[in-house]
Amino acid sequence: MADSKDSTLWNLNEGIPELQDALVVLVKTEWNAAIADALEEGVLRVLSRNGLRSETILVPGAVEIPFAIRHYWDNVRKKDRPAAFIALGCVLRGDTPHFEYVCQSVTMGITQLNLSISAPSIFGVLTVNTQEQADERIGGRHGHKGEEAAITAIKMIQLSRRLKKKEE
Repeated sequence: MADSKDSTLWNLNEGIPELQDALVVLVKTEWNAAIADALEEGVLRVLSRNGLRSETILVPGAVEIPFAIRHYWDNVRKKDRPAAFIALGCVLRGDTPHFEYVCQSVTMGITQLNLSISAPSIFGVLTVNTQEQADERIGGRHGHKGEEAAITAIKMIQLSRRLKKKEE
């Protein structure tokens, strides 16, 4: 089982460049709202602690997340585009194959966005079998996946800016 404690995710030793101008747009589902809200709280804690701005957009469910990200990207002025997006939600397994379809759809959508727009889209959608597993990932024994998504966004913004500088 993957555990962020076994990674260097939390290591920000490279130093965070000035990111106060960076906007991170959170796209959060209304479905399984309590879990999505807890993920958002974790993201906001980390972004605030590191001086980043944020905006949250609500969508009905996980399948709608990629549309909202792409629509936002395509319809905001270029100078106002965010430095990163974070997809937040929770898909709980039920008794039908719907779980697999939803998980595959949102995963493929986020992957396509990462290949087609120049801002990273971070996957912060829990795909779990039970409510207990979700609870373990919003501050329980598996850490806080919202906080991890925010750290990932910060690191990807750093990487993106570093690579853009190499182009110049």
